[in-house]
Amino acid sequence: MSKPVFINEYPRNPANVLTVGTFDGVHLGHQALIRNVVNRAKQKKAPAVVITFDPHPREVINPASDGIRLLTTLNERASIMQDYGIDEMVVIPFTRDFSILSSEQFIREYVFKRIGVNEFVIGYDHHFGKDRQGSINTLKKLSGELGFTVHVEKAHEVRHVTVSSTVIRNLLELDGDVSAASEMLGRYYEVNGTIVKGDQRGRTIGFPTANLEPDSSRKVMPANGVYYVEVTLEKQRFQGMMNIGYRPTFSGEQRLVPEVHLFDFNRMVYGSRMRIHFIRRIRGEQKFESVNALVEQLVRDREQCRRFGNGV
Repeated sequence: MSKPVFINEYPRNPANVLTVGTFDGVHLGHQALIRNVVNRAKQKKAPAVVITFDPHPREVINPASDGIRLLTTLNERASIMQDYGIDEMVVIPFTRDFSILSSEQFIREYVFKRIGVNEFVIGYDHHFGKDRQGSINTLKKLSGELGFTVHVEKAHEVRHVTVSSTVIRNLLELDGDVSAASEMLGRYYEVNGTIVKGDQRGRTIGFPTANLEPDSSRKVMPANGVYYVEVTLEKQRFQGMMNIGYRPTFSGEQRLVPEVHLFDFNRMVYGSRMRIHFIRRIRGEQKFESVNALVEQLVRDREQCRRFGNGV
């Protein structure tokens, strides 16, 4: 699987071992469920399949809201799923018409008739169909008639907290707690994007930065502040520190600026792809009395980041 496949391009296979969900973040709870699917598929020598949705259901069901910030884009989810052994990620376009299908219609018309299923693995609290009325009981009711088996995956906890995409979003957006978020994700939280030209102000104070244009405006950005990050750029890994905010010391910006200062790096890389791995939060966003005070703090931030990078 190099990329997700949409349902209208997917050839039905009645041997599929599959699961269904949005899987935003592909966190530890998702991973446990995915391992169950992959292991059962290997035993049967059958395809391991994930059915997911795009856009996120909440964007369609509640369009009047500000939408939802995503932990993973569709392509990021597909890449992570592939790493964990999923053979196909089948995408169902989530539309208003689709959202009013009953749970039984969804299983009969989409999962059984159009995709095909032999074994169905479901999370302990997963609900689906109109008004989320479908549940484990719905699947068990239909399994005998349609000829598939049902397996239930239990909850996954980290430090006595049940892992969920909502909990992780709150850790990142409200607290900037990238360390706790990473524990629940089972990997560092990352943001992918392209390096774009900024105002080059950092260069004038001895801290040149690369401005990041994220791949998706819906992507969760950690709370404003300074972070120790590791960056994949041009197939190399670099250490650095990232600032997310509105540059209040310089009278502020109208839009959020995510910018990263790479250590021991001095090349022009506009237009290059960059992957940011968030390791630790250093501090929140601050307004300084002068540029000199800002520079003094940036020097201390860099020293702290280097210590983290060296495992101190």
